[in-house]
Amino acid sequence: MDTTHKTGDESTEGETVFIIDDEEEMVVFLEDCLSDRYVVKSDTNAVRALQRINNSIDVVLLDRKMPEMSGDELLGILREKGLDVQIAMITGVKPTKEIMKMPFDDYLVKPVEEPEVLGLIDTLMTRKQYHRASQRFFRNISKMKALQRADHAETEEYDQLAEQTTDLREEINQILNDLDESPSPSTE
Repeated sequence: MDTTHKTGDESTEGETVFIIDDEEEMVVFLEDCLSDRYVVKSDTNAVRALQRINNSIDVVLLDRKMPEMSGDELLGILREKGLDVQIAMITGVKPTKEIMKMPFDDYLVKPVEEPEVLGLIDTLMTRKQYHRASQRFFRNISKMKALQRADHAETEEYDQLAEQTTDLREEINQILNDLDESPSPSTE
């Protein structure tokens, strides 16, 4: 199975979820859960999926036990590539202390239900928004410091940068509040 489903839901702004699981039934279930809200891509082969994952992907849902390449191995490769992607393991493998060294963003044990999957994706998308906003915030702080050191703090450009930084701080605080108020997908 090697598919892409696109939706017309403008509220997601083309947010993309990539499902990688060797069990076709699981892929179909996850596609059905997500395709009304997200652009969904999927593959039942981890090696092939690796070639298709790039920075246009927001979230990867990854099984751990697959033929040819394990999800654990694929997770490591994706992290080495430095992609700006949230990765959740959705697997039949119960976590043990070995997961301490695995660089995933969340972990669910099968079987999973639709509300749990949707909650997981919502949380991961929010975390990605936070990451992007905090990167912009700290870039602005660095620019402001550089302008201050160069005696350009009394300029219109500096004032615009300061205003953007204040807006970003508010955005970050709102994202953190949203994360605090949302239930953990693991506890639903």
